[in-house]
Amino acid sequence: MTRPDDSTADAGLDDRAAICPGSFDPVTRGHLDVVARATRLFARMTVAVVAHPGKRALLSLDERLALVRSEVGALGLGRPVDVVSFDGLTVDLARRVGARWIVRGLRSSEDAGYELPMALSNRLCGVAEVETVFLAASAEVAFISSTLVRQVAAAGGRLEGFVTPAVAAKLREKYG
Repeated sequence: MTRPDDSTADAGLDDRAAICPGSFDPVTRGHLDVVARATRLFARMTVAVVAHPGKRALLSLDERLALVRSEVGALGLGRPVDVVSFDGLTVDLARRVGARWIVRGLRSSEDAGYELPMALSNRLCGVAEVETVFLAASAEVAFISSTLVRQVAAAGGRLEGFVTPAVAAKLREKYG
């Protein structure tokens, strides 16, 4: 889509750069799968942890950032992945970091029903046109959600299939 009011609106965005936003409360094996696969598609990746000041998270923003940095670093992706926090519009963050793409994982048609309107809105509401790329979840992690992980953790269930050992330890610490 060309923006007739500003032909330079896309200037400064890198076609090889993407952001992968989320609350990561907590970061799951599903999140890590999407990040790892996205780094094979894009030369520069930024994982963006949403602050959501009005939303009550189990893990603090600092805890989520530390876990995401640690877990993404442990993936051994062969290149650095930036991890940042943000609050506000995802497209504004994309512009700030120079990314043309937003990467979102899809586990189900329910996810698609939520994500598609968001992707269309993101394309239109930013100063520069930013597109969303959807990655279908890998079969072995398609059932994992942060909500499910928190429920299992709260009930004292086994977490290893859902999250890494470091994340499981942090959740056990939170839930006692």
